[in-house]
Amino acid sequence: MQSIDNPLAVIRSLGAIDGLRILDVGCGSGGLAKQLCAAGAIVSGIDPEHQAVKAAAATVPSASFTIAVAESLPFEPSSFDRVLMVNTLHHVPQSGMFAALIEAMRVLTPDGMLIVIEPTASGNFFEALRLVEDETLVRAAAQTAMDAADAGGSIRRVRTLTYTRSEKFDTPDQFLERIVAVDPTRGDRHRSIVMAIEAAAQSDAEGKLVFEQPIKVDIFRRPTEKVPPNDHDFDL
Repeated sequence: MQSIDNPLAVIRSLGAIDGLRILDVGCGSGGLAKQLCAAGAIVSGIDPEHQAVKAAAATVPSASFTIAVAESLPFEPSSFDRVLMVNTLHHVPQSGMFAALIEAMRVLTPDGMLIVIEPTASGNFFEALRLVEDETLVRAAAQTAMDAADAGGSIRRVRTLTYTRSEKFDTPDQFLERIVAVDPTRGDRHRSIVMAIEAAAQSDAEGKLVFEQPIKVDIFRRPTEKVPPNDHDFDL
């Protein structure tokens, strides 16, 4: 059995990707969309950042990308078999997190799945990131929003799993470039913390800096018991 240690592996574990209509919410520059298209999916992506959408369209010309926010998706009901939020929900304004989950349910087919992949507030990647931007509260808020929506019957959690993402960098500056690429507003204002970032890292045999980030995956379906059978449910 293939190990699950990245978003694509999570999606593959839920069944064949070929032919699925997949929405990538918070698509960034299109890295995951490119993998999904290569696997045969029909991919759409949204992101609030114009430059991200422009980059994604250039990276994956076979997919469709739109500038939009998770709280107001520009799609008709039942448009997608899968909706993905990969490292996205905690970047949604806290007041809009619940709405983003409801919107995902709206655009899902009756037997579709919402896959929310979120970093936890743990691991040395998180500790190093805290030196630049402390995401403790927003990461907790994302988990609270999912729990509240599930408890209130707005969405239905069917599975939770975890894995650890490991990333290696030659220098602390490379780590800074990585996290600034995700959020350019982090910018250069924290260059003084390079030594602290190096101290937070582990080192491998080659001297590379290793940062590990525990990841939590939550899979949801529509809040109804009348879900049509699906060959790829895997007892979900």
